[in-house]
Amino acid sequence: MVEPRKKSGLLGELSAEFAGTLILILFGCGVVAQVAAGGALTDPAGGLGDHDSIAWAWGLGVTLGVYVAARLSGAHLNPAVTLALAAFKGFPWKKVAPYALAQTAGAFVAALVVRWNYSEALAKADPGHTIKTQSVFSTLPANGNPALPVHEWGAFRDQVIGTAILLLLILAVTDLLNTPPGSNLGPFVIGLIVVAIGMAWGTNAGYAINPARDFGPRLASFLTGYGGAWRDQYGNLYFWVPIIGPLIGGLLGAGLYKVFVGRFLPSAEPEPPGRVPAGKD
Repeated sequence: MVEPRKKSGLLGELSAEFAGTLILILFGCGVVAQVAAGGALTDPAGGLGDHDSIAWAWGLGVTLGVYVAARLSGAHLNPAVTLALAAFKGFPWKKVAPYALAQTAGAFVAALVVRWNYSEALAKADPGHTIKTQSVFSTLPANGNPALPVHEWGAFRDQVIGTAILLLLILAVTDLLNTPPGSNLGPFVIGLIVVAIGMAWGTNAGYAINPARDFGPRLASFLTGYGGAWRDQYGNLYFWVPIIGPLIGGLLGAGLYKVFVGRFLPSAEPEPPGRVPAGKD
């Protein structure tokens, strides 16, 4: 016999958010470690992937993380998503902070696993644990490239725009009153959205578009030898940019979806008589 499904409660939801975000970061930070640290040691350099492989692995990490967590928590995996859903879709405000903490904890633990697994490659490629491999764990303006003069406010603009795109599209593909993907393909399509953002909006700030994705691994790197983790390549405090920017951008994107699309969709209506089987007397 199949046991009836137990109610998970908030603990189950937070556990799912932790696990889903952990999967996301294992693939996301893992691929950057492979490309940036491992690839720096190949002959010629760059033999273990490039920007496109990074974009695809991040997108697939999102897809797999959503499949892990969706049934229990809705698989937000991102405080910007949680905040936007509370503001525009009726998600309980009292759950916003616990969800964000669970997401950040999952990202933190996953980053520690990546740091441990790639410790030899990171030490060989960057013995001082400097800005050279900081991008394995957290984002930087212009991906740490001083030749591209993007600073905090340029990166902040980028994060607002990128996360607005993300939330507008997430609401579009998950809105049952619109035309959502069928056959449980929603997570796959959301992963493709992240791939597309990475390929089109990755230059200025590394497309964090997720405060937990950036802060959790940034903290993990700081605690394991990256003393400059909170600053960018110019020495400026930078950690706040991929936190505040995505939170604002997520609200903006969700609001734009509601203004331009959501309010014009037909409302849900009750099923007509005869569609629901009547119970026996």
